[in-house]
Amino acid sequence: MYILSLASNGHSDCSIASKLDVSQSTVSRILRDLLPNRPRPRPLSGCSSKLSPTSQHAIITQLTTGRAANAVQATNHINSIIPSPVSSQTVRRVLKNHSFKAVTKKKKPLLAARNKKKHLAFALKYQEWSIDDWKRVVWSDETKINRIGSDEREWVWK
Repeated sequence: MYILSLASNGHSDCSIASKLDVSQSTVSRILRDLLPNRPRPRPLSGCSSKLSPTSQHAIITQLTTGRAANAVQATNHINSIIPSPVSSQTVRRVLKNHSFKAVTKKKKPLLAARNKKKHLAFALKYQEWSIDDWKRVVWSDETKINRIGSDEREWVWK
């Protein structure tokens, strides 16, 4: 059984077949029948990752520490560090491979009951003011507007 001895010495099915002048399928079938639990090396396939393990760790750190809330922010951070930029989809894939999941944030009520009471007290206190009185008040707008990205999803570890 040359096939078994060559396989135990670490030769591949293809190299065994060429040395013994038999087909590769014959070698594979014999080894599968005689050694059913034999570990098989996975062939290298696909493209290599654009992100090194260090870059992937930097993305994970950005999200777990709260410095980035979503994949777009993590992409912007990692693109400022690495020489060749990656897409936000690449960052999302890295997050999924590290057991992160995008979840929708819970909706919060617009006004709490105590804030409603404060608003009513304010309105009752100043209901007698004239238009000239109100013209002396400076109002600030606290509306939040997102230019890029959304607040709808954030990444959490499963």
